[in-house]
Amino acid sequence: MSKENITFRVDSEKKMALDAIAANMDRDRSYVLNEAIAAYVEMHKWQIEEIKKGIAEADAGDFASEKEVEAIFTKLANED
Repeated sequence: MSKENITFRVDSEKKMALDAIAANMDRDRSYVLNEAIAAYVEMHKWQIEEIKKGIAEADAGDFASEKEVEAIFTKLANED
């Protein structure tokens, strides 16, 4: 996979925090940034896919019944 440079601004506190994380991991800042970006991208890809699935289900009329919703709320309320 080819790599490209990217430049952006970040406030000093975040830069210092990144450097501290990198030092504690015995890695460089680029490693930490790449890991953070990978996690961010994966999270948003997952979220977008789940939203698309939900829209497709809604378009198909696939909704939970009132009874199913009540059962879930009852279960969640009893977990406290």
